[in-house]
Amino acid sequence: MAASVLSGSRLAASRALRNVVHQGVRLADSFSREVVDDIFACALKKQTGVSLKYMLDFGSKPIERQLVLSAQFLHNELPVRLSHRVAELENLPYGLSAKPHVLKVRDWYVESFRELRGFPKVKDAGDELQFTRLLQHIYRRHTNVVPVMAMGVAELKRELSQSIDLDDLPDIHQFLDGFYLSRIGIRMLIGQHIALHEPPRENHIGLIDTRCSPAGVCQDAIDDARSICMREKGSAPDVTVYGDPSFTFPYVPSHLHHMVFELVKNSLRAVHDRFDDHDHDPPPIRLVVAEGEEDITIKVSDEGGGIPRSGLPRMWTYLYTTAKSPLEEMEQTAAAAEGADGPSVLAGYGYGLPISRLYARYFGGDLSIISMEGYGTDAYLHLNRLGNVQEPLP
Repeated sequence: MAASVLSGSRLAASRALRNVVHQGVRLADSFSREVVDDIFACALKKQTGVSLKYMLDFGSKPIERQLVLSAQFLHNELPVRLSHRVAELENLPYGLSAKPHVLKVRDWYVESFRELRGFPKVKDAGDELQFTRLLQHIYRRHTNVVPVMAMGVAELKRELSQSIDLDDLPDIHQFLDGFYLSRIGIRMLIGQHIALHEPPRENHIGLIDTRCSPAGVCQDAIDDARSICMREKGSAPDVTVYGDPSFTFPYVPSHLHHMVFELVKNSLRAVHDRFDDHDHDPPPIRLVVAEGEEDITIKVSDEGGGIPRSGLPRMWTYLYTTAKSPLEEMEQTAAAAEGADGPSVLAGYGYGLPISRLYARYFGGDLSIISMEGYGTDAYLHLNRLGNVQEPLP
């Protein structure tokens, strides 16, 4: 929220927190002027978006020349994308830039930027192999960006809880949407290049399955979500899938799994909690896969009691959740975040839905929620079937 909109104690709190970032945590306090100047010079350059179709066409025959061209593109593009994020992380409102977890993420981005900028131009296959090893190292470094950023925002939320409602800070939410969307793109580009080096898999071009079965991926996500629900709650409602299992289209299965897992997980929790003390079995969750000419639509319907209309906007805000948050435990146990892109607990982080919507939008789709308070919720996941939409770069 702009300072002009804040008033009274909110304005005072905002000014006090904004001033914190200047106390020894600026980029110039940790890195040389040469590196800082290079970051902000690159941040002025335009990012170059690609589409799913472009990735398919380019990687269909990953011969040596194409791998070199891919490496050359990433060698130029990744520093630009990283610098845009560093520049944002340096200038966040309400003192968010000064939070230790946010500083940790910023420094990861700066370190990756420095390594990429210090790598010589990729000229041949030997250079490309060395560059790919660097990409693998960077990919691992950024594994836990999402939960670590979530801890920084959680700390801000605790500080502001007495003076400013986090729901009143659209600039924070706008930043996080752009930041996480950019991360999806960076990891997609790096992951795709690395995957082209792996042994060929049937119907796969890198991370993209040219014959991805939505019904099949949905069933895998359902099995994973029900397994976690069983572990966390002791039982799990049934999920019925409607759709042609033989239908396929080109997509990234890991993205689809992530989104469907999140939707089904939320429905399982809602239905279980609503019918936990009933004598009869809870009604099954229904998942429908519909094939359209432009979109593949996946609908997840439950009878978990729904959400009040006043609460729907909160579903898309970061770190709003109706479940107990495990963030404090995670802060106390550093190893809890190791080795995964995000947490696998049933609920509590508050960023599952907004990030799932970003995954959908990355390739030209979308995610929407319609709820009937007192009955249940329908989630509509739209996936662009044509693959011709460029990345929506922030």
